[in-house]
Amino acid sequence: LALWRGPALADAAHLPFASAPSARLDELRRAALEDRAAADLEAGHDGDLVPELQALVSADPLREPLRALLIRALYASGRQADALAEYASLRTALADGLGVDPSPSVEALHVAVLRQDPSLSGVRPAAEDGPVVERDRSGASAGNLRAQLTSFIGRDEDLRQVGALLTAGRFVTLTGPGGAGKTRLSQEAGRAAAGLAPDGVWFVPLASVTDPGEVPSAVLTALGVREATLLSAKSGWLAAPDAGDPLDRLAGALAARRPLIILDNCEHLLDAAARLADRVLADCPGARILATSREPLGVTGEVLWPVEPLEPPPADASADAAARYPAVRLLGDRAAAVSPGFAVTGENVADVVRICRALDGMPLAIELAAARLRALTVAQVADRLDDRFRLLREGSRTALPRHRTLRAVVEWSWDLLDARERAIWRRLAAFPGGAGLDAAEAVCADPDTPPPGAAGSVPTGDVLDVLAALVEKSLVTVVTDGPDGVPRYRMLETIRAYGLERLAEAGERERVRRAHAEHFAGLAETAEPHLYRAEQLDWIARLDTEQDNLHAALRWAIDRGDAPLAVRFVAALGWYWFLRGRVNEAVDSVNALAAMPALPPVQGTALAFAFGAMAVFDGSPRKDADAAGWLLRAKELAEAIPEDEPLHPGLRLGMVSAQMYSEGWNKGALDGLGPLLADPDPWVRGLGRFIAGHVELNFGRTASGERHFAEALAAFREAGDRWGLSFTLTGQAELLGRRGEHRAAVGLYEEAVRLNDRFGGGPMVVLQTEMQLVVQLTLLGEVERAEAILAAALREVERIGSAEGMAALHHASALIARRRGDHAETVRLLDHAVRLTEGLAGSPQFRALVLVTRAHCDLDAGAAGAARQRLREALVRAVEAPDFPIVANVLCGLGALARHEGDPTTAAELLGQAEGLRGGPDLSQPDAVALAAVLRTELGDASYDAAFARGRARTFDDLLESQRVPGPRPWSPRPPFGHPDSTSD
Repeated sequence: LALWRGPALADAAHLPFASAPSARLDELRRAALEDRAAADLEAGHDGDLVPELQALVSADPLREPLRALLIRALYASGRQADALAEYASLRTALADGLGVDPSPSVEALHVAVLRQDPSLSGVRPAAEDGPVVERDRSGASAGNLRAQLTSFIGRDEDLRQVGALLTAGRFVTLTGPGGAGKTRLSQEAGRAAAGLAPDGVWFVPLASVTDPGEVPSAVLTALGVREATLLSAKSGWLAAPDAGDPLDRLAGALAARRPLIILDNCEHLLDAAARLADRVLADCPGARILATSREPLGVTGEVLWPVEPLEPPPADASADAAARYPAVRLLGDRAAAVSPGFAVTGENVADVVRICRALDGMPLAIELAAARLRALTVAQVADRLDDRFRLLREGSRTALPRHRTLRAVVEWSWDLLDARERAIWRRLAAFPGGAGLDAAEAVCADPDTPPPGAAGSVPTGDVLDVLAALVEKSLVTVVTDGPDGVPRYRMLETIRAYGLERLAEAGERERVRRAHAEHFAGLAETAEPHLYRAEQLDWIARLDTEQDNLHAALRWAIDRGDAPLAVRFVAALGWYWFLRGRVNEAVDSVNALAAMPALPPVQGTALAFAFGAMAVFDGSPRKDADAAGWLLRAKELAEAIPEDEPLHPGLRLGMVSAQMYSEGWNKGALDGLGPLLADPDPWVRGLGRFIAGHVELNFGRTASGERHFAEALAAFREAGDRWGLSFTLTGQAELLGRRGEHRAAVGLYEEAVRLNDRFGGGPMVVLQTEMQLVVQLTLLGEVERAEAILAAALREVERIGSAEGMAALHHASALIARRRGDHAETVRLLDHAVRLTEGLAGSPQFRALVLVTRAHCDLDAGAAGAARQRLREALVRAVEAPDFPIVANVLCGLGALARHEGDPTTAAELLGQAEGLRGGPDLSQPDAVALAAVLRTELGDASYDAAFARGRARTFDDLLESQRVPGPRPWSPRPPFGHPDSTSD
C-alpha cells in the first residue's frame, strides 16, 4: 500500500487492453486496504480508523466488507448507536439499489452489536462445504436471522405452539393468507427455537425466486455455502468448488449438522420446496425445517400450523377493553410510530375498532392503515375502508413489491390460481356471511352444462373440489358455527372485496347476485312455517347463521326494484324479526317496501305489512314507523284475497288486530276474537285466547281472564311455540302477584324469561316480564337479585335503543330506591323516566304508571299540589286506553292524596272503586296496602268497610263523570300483547 501511487495503469487507462487489468489491480488494492484495516482493528487502533473507513465507504457505499469494518470500528470506539445506524444505512442502500439484504456475515455482525458481544471476533472458518456459522462466546448458534425493528404483538400462543411442534417434530409449515404475519412469526419462532439448532437458524427468503430450479441454490446462498472456491482468513468463508447438483451439495453440507432452516414464501414454488424439504429431512437427520406458505407443501411428516388473523375486539368495546385485543395493540403501536402521541382513547376507540374489524385483524392491512394516520384521522381511515385497495397502498419501501400494498398481496394469490379457482373465488364473494355447501353449489356453479373442455367452467358436482382447493390455499376458511355443525365456507373481508371486483370484471355480478337472492328467499320461505312450532329454535338458529346473507339479498332486491322478490323476503322474515327483537330491520324493510311502486296484490304483501306493524307494536322508538297505516293496509289487501285461498296464520291474526285497532280496545273487543278462538291452528287459537285473557283483565274480569290464559297455555303447548308460552306465563304470573303469591309469580316470570332468552329477547321481554319480575323480587326483599336483573336488562335495552325500555328500567330502579328509603335517588330516577315517556309512541298507560309513582314521592315530601297535577295527567292517560288495572293504580294514588289532605272517607271510597274496576285486590301495590291499613285504623272497621263498599259499587262511567275526564278514544295498546308493568307501584 505504501508503494501505491495514483490510479492503476493511469497512463494507459484509455486503451482497451487496460480496463480488465486496471479493475483487477484496483480490486487487489481495496482488498489490501480492508486487510490492513482489519489488522489495525485487531491491534486496537479502532478510533483512528473511523475517518478513513468513512471516506472509503463514501466512495463505495455498497461494498459490504468495508461497511462491516466501519461498523466494528464504530462499536469498538464506543459509538454503538452510530454502528447500528451504519448497518441500517447499508441495508437501505442494498434494498434500494439492488433489492437484496445484507450478507449473512454482516447480519451476524449486526446481531453481535445488538447483543453487545465483548469479543466481536467475527466469523470463524467452517468445515469444507459446511455452512458458515457464527457463534457467540457461549457457543450458541446465531445463524443469519436479522434483528427486528418493530415489536412482535399478539402471537404468544402461536409462538408457544410452533415451538412445541418444532420440539416434537422436524417439519412444520405455517399456513395462512397473505398478510397474516407468517414470515414474522417464522423468524420469531426460529429465534425462540435456537436451542434446538446448534448449527444455526437460517432464514431463506424465496419470495424473489422465480425459477424452481434455483430453490436449492437460494438455500445454499443463505447458508453461506459458495458455488466456487473462496478462501479468506479475514471473512472466514471456506468452501469447495461446485460439486454438481445443488441439492446434492446441500444434503452433503447438512448431513452431519443440526440447523433449523426457515423456507419463507413457498407457495409459488411448492414442488421444488417440497422436494428440497423431503431430501434434507431424509438425508440430514439433525436438520429441522420451518416453512411458510399459503398452502401446505404436502410432504410426509409435515405438520401444519394455521396462522390466523389477530383477534379484533367486539364492535362495542370500550377503550380499555379494546386495548386488550392484539389487533388494536398492533394498530396503536404502528400508529404511534408514524404519529407520535397516538393512543386509543374513548374518543377514537369506535373508529379504531371499526378499522380492526373491517380489516379482519390482518397484520399487514392494519400496518398499512396505521401508516395512513400520518395524513388522515382514525375516523377518516375507517370511513374510507370501503375502498380499501386504493387507501392501503403505501407500504415499506424495502418490502417486496407484492407486500407493499394490500392489492398486491391479494393479487399474488389470485395470480397463482387456475381459471376454475378464480371463478369460485369471485362468485363466493357474493356471500357476505359465508356459505354452506348447498348454497355454494346453488350460486357458484355454472348455470348451464358447459361445453367439453370449456376453460373455467365449474359444474355443480365440482364446486366442493374447487372449494377444497381454495381452503388449501388459505383463501377460504372452514367454520362450523352453524346450529348443526355443518361446515361453512367463509372469506376474509379483504379477500371477499377483491373477489367482488373480479366478479364485476367478469360480467357475472347480476347473475350471481340474483342466484344468491333467490336461494336465500327460498330458505326464508322454507323456515317461516317452522317458526310457530316446536322446531322453531333450530330454524331461528339457521336464520341467525344466514343473517348477513339474508340482509344482503333483501337489500339487493329492494335496490333493484324487484318488488315480488322483496315481498317474498319481508313476508317470510317478518315473524323471525319479531321473535328476535330486530325492530329496526323490520321497520327499514317495510318502509322500503311501502315506497316501491306496483307492489303485487298478493297475500305475501299483506303479510309483510302485518308483520311490520306487529314489530312496531313491540316497542319501536322509530318515528318513521307507521304501524297503524301498515296494519290497515294489510287488512285492505287481505280483504281482496279470494275466499278460497287460505289466509296465513299471521294474516288471520293481523286482520283481527287491525279491527281492534280501528274500533278501539273496548268491552266488545272479544266479539271480534271469535274467528281466532275457533281457528284450527293451535298457534292462532293460543294467540286468540291470550288476547282474550288480556281483554278480560283490562276490564276487571279476572276469573274469565285466568281461564283464557289457561286455554292459551294449552294451545301453545300443542303448537310447541315457546314465545306464546312465555307471554302467557307472564299473564298468569301477574294474577298470582295480585293475590300476594309473590314466590309463585317469580317462578312463572323466571320461566317466561328463560323461554324468551332462547330467542334473544326484545323490548317486550324487558317491559312485560323482567320488570315485573323485578317488582315481585323487590316485594320479597330479594333486592340484590332484582338489581342484577336490572343491570342485565340495561345492556339489552341499550342494544335495541328502546326509550320505553329505558323508562321501565328507571321506574323499576326507583321502586328499589324507594324501598330503601333513598328519596333523592328515587326522585332522580323517576324524573328521568317521566322525561323518557313524554311523547312516547305506544301505550299511554305506562306514562300514567310512572306519574303515579312520582306523585307518591311528592306526597312523601308534602308537595300535594305537584302530586295532584301528576295524578290528573295519569288518570287522563289511563282512561283514554282504557286500562282498568292502570286506572285502579291511579285511583289508589288519588286516595293517598285525599288522605294527605284530611279526607280519609274519600280515600277509602277511591280504594274501593279501584278494586271494583280491577276485579279484585292487588297485593303487589304496597302503597295501596299500607294506605288501606292506615285508613282502617283512622276510620274504624265499620266506617272503612262502608266507604270502601260505596266506592266498589261505582262504575267506570261513574269515574268519568265524577273526575270529569275525557272518555276512551278509539285506540288500542299494542294488540295483541297487552300493557306493560300493569300492577307495579
